[in-house]
Amino acid sequence: MKLLLITAIEEFENDVINILKHSGVKSFSYQSVKGYRNDENEMSNWFGKDEIAVNSLLFTVFSDCNCVDDIYKNVNEFNQKQKTVSQIHIATINLENENFK
Repeated sequence: MKLLLITAIEEFENDVINILKHSGVKSFSYQSVKGYRNDENEMSNWFGKDEIAVNSLLFTVFSDCNCVDDIYKNVNEFNQKQKTVSQIHIATINLENENFK
């Protein structure tokens, strides 16, 4: 069993949902979160704040299917087509607890 954590800006909500559905994921959950980025170049920041909050989404997927590779492939293809700085970010955690099936 694997746990996938996917973060993306709110504008990518339908894209991430489509990637998950077309990759064979049967169920997932997501919630709104605030993402923060430290701006190294303060001169480029008009408002003078060091941190910039971004409305984002956090998707949680528990998967025991072989769809994880497809999800990574589809996320990479999506990110390569983006003309914006923002991308979909994904991380996988292997769950080894035998009581969790």
